[in-house]
Amino acid sequence: MPQDRLDSKAIAQKYQAAIATYRRQLADPNLRLSFEQEADAFFRRCALGIWARGNGLTQNHMATYNAICSGANRPAKMLYLELCAAVEDPPVFTPPGFYAQLVSADRGTKRNRAGQFCELCRLIFLLFAAADDVMSPKAVEYGRACVNQLLEAAGKPPVSSPELPQQPEQPAVAGGETEPAASAGEQQEEPQPTLEELMEELNSLCGLERVKKDVNSLVNLVKIRKLREEQGLPIPPMSLHLVFMGNPGTGKTTVARLLAGIYRAIGVLPKGQLIEVDRSGLVAGYVGQTAIQTQKVIQSALGGILFIDEAYALASQPGGNDFGQEAIDTILKAMEDHRKELVVIVAGYTNLMNRFIHSNPGLESRFNKYLYFDDYEGEALESIFYSFCKKNGYEMEDKLKERLPKFFRDLYENRDENFGNARDVRNLFEVLVSVQSDRVAELENPTRDDLVYITCADFEQAERNENGDEEKTENESHIQLKLESPEAETTEPSDENTEETDHQPDGGQ
Repeated sequence: MPQDRLDSKAIAQKYQAAIATYRRQLADPNLRLSFEQEADAFFRRCALGIWARGNGLTQNHMATYNAICSGANRPAKMLYLELCAAVEDPPVFTPPGFYAQLVSADRGTKRNRAGQFCELCRLIFLLFAAADDVMSPKAVEYGRACVNQLLEAAGKPPVSSPELPQQPEQPAVAGGETEPAASAGEQQEEPQPTLEELMEELNSLCGLERVKKDVNSLVNLVKIRKLREEQGLPIPPMSLHLVFMGNPGTGKTTVARLLAGIYRAIGVLPKGQLIEVDRSGLVAGYVGQTAIQTQKVIQSALGGILFIDEAYALASQPGGNDFGQEAIDTILKAMEDHRKELVVIVAGYTNLMNRFIHSNPGLESRFNKYLYFDDYEGEALESIFYSFCKKNGYEMEDKLKERLPKFFRDLYENRDENFGNARDVRNLFEVLVSVQSDRVAELENPTRDDLVYITCADFEQAERNENGDEEKTENESHIQLKLESPEAETTEPSDENTEETDHQPDGGQ
């Protein structure tokens, strides 16, 4: 077994021990509460960035991700394909919201809680890098660059060293030397995709014909506007802020990511990063904290796009303090103050977003462009399914191929308000892979075809599994599989109840 690798159980134990050690050092109850609320989500995002620079994902990474929790902060279980998609497009590293509180609380005192948090991050980042069979130098260097960013935010000089540790270290926050880190400036920036490449990726997405047409028109409008500005011609007023309306799994996040890159390539935005957030990332639990937390998110999004998913959740919450309105007011002000370096996209269900935008005159005046993300029809759902198969090296036997068009057509025609679009297709693929694996594992000497092909029998077994489990775990698909022969004249409706996410293979969530 490679010497650097730690299994998920060992990483989880060391992670939780490090978190507990640091938490005990926070005497201030407000600091401790902020840390407890945000630490796990912050470190999960960091894990994605580190593994994106590692040696490829394994089941150990998936188990590790699902084990990154302390106290009651237990996330929904991440599926392997979901983790692959997240690592392909990892979030941009930004300090956690509570870090500014640490820095502020240390100022003018001899305390070094911010520095101790940097040490905690360094050790935990090494733990995450140790999930690889052999620790990747790029992953370690990335973790060090992130620590440097934290140090610089606290007014401390970054440190660097060409040497890399050969073994993962034990996480102990207090005491010990600080491992030098490569400065963020030493990292070579990855080449940015060109406008042509981004537009090609946009136009190659499954379905979304209306969205692709609208985005192409919007890009043309922005390009001509930019050319007029360069020629000193009058520029009519125009808002780049957008409302994305549609059900989960229809590609909203993917289109937002591409649009951020397109705006950068055109020269409208200087950086072109996408910062994705929802209500929980903007709203704090105490009066006055929401504006601070929202402002931090805005600062990280300057130069790119701030994407607010399920934005309607910021509206007044019945029976509670209206902290969401504080976030809205802070965002609206930032949209005025940073017109040339910030684009805001709000997204969510069509009906809820309509009510949300029209409930506030400030929102209504600033968001006047709408993109409607229609549900994927049967043919598009089938294409998405086959893209999962191609990407992961699976094929369907011919008999199953003949039946799938009707299955996906029925899946679309019998959809309800919980229809998950590409998410439902991904769940279906996960179930089939699991069933096929169970079958092949029982073979004495499986051939390559055995490993590659999914059969009608696999599909039928998946259906029996679904119908036989009254209580499904978070890892299981919630699609009720109904597969009939092409000649059948009737079909049973499918039950497409799934969680709300916007992921799709090959960039078309």
